[in-house]
Amino acid sequence: MRIAIVEDNEALANAIAYRLQDRGHAADVLYDGDEADAFLAREGADLVVLDINLPGRSGLDILRALRMRGEGTPVILLTARSETSDRVTGLDMGADDYLVKPFEMDELEARIRALSRRKNLEYGARESFGALEFDRNTRQVSAGDNALDIPRRELSILECLLERRGRIVSKAQLMDQVYGVGADVDDTAIEPHVSRLRRRLAPHGVSIKTARGLGYMLEVTG
Repeated sequence: MRIAIVEDNEALANAIAYRLQDRGHAADVLYDGDEADAFLAREGADLVVLDINLPGRSGLDILRALRMRGEGTPVILLTARSETSDRVTGLDMGADDYLVKPFEMDELEARIRALSRRKNLEYGARESFGALEFDRNTRQVSAGDNALDIPRRELSILECLLERRGRIVSKAQLMDQVYGVGADVDDTAIEPHVSRLRRRLAPHGVSIKTARGLGYMLEVTG
């Protein structure tokens, strides 16, 4: 998933990002409430880890804006132990879960997995394309009974292309999905990953078409 981490404690925000990236997610880190609100309105996310107390716009204001735009993005609030009333307000406003600081990274991961499963139940946890099937819960691609060994960055690209199946996905969108927005990575870095993924999918009736100057599109060919 592409997860936005909105937390003004830079050490904590970066620790969360490193942990989630290690698990194969793309992580966008934002330290300021106004910046985070603008980012979410412009870019969106699959899930938001959102601190309540932020410089600029508060976490509750960001949550309110998300829901007023009609976005059902899962949100986990991060709160201090003394912020009971804010937690109640956040849940009433549409937050999906909360964690009290300090917390264990394992617990945050477990809550993210739980929300991911809930989201997948709403949209369908399994998707078939060509001779392949993708299980969003396990992030596993299989051909019949055989699981394909796909490295996590290629898997992130595949997830992004599947979500926009039949539409062109720009190289910038794939870069954001794999490395996170603003990552200091040359945009040519995505090309070898796409090339290797294309070769893995081709025997199973799935292709990745290149729209020169525009991006890539997933197509079922047989």
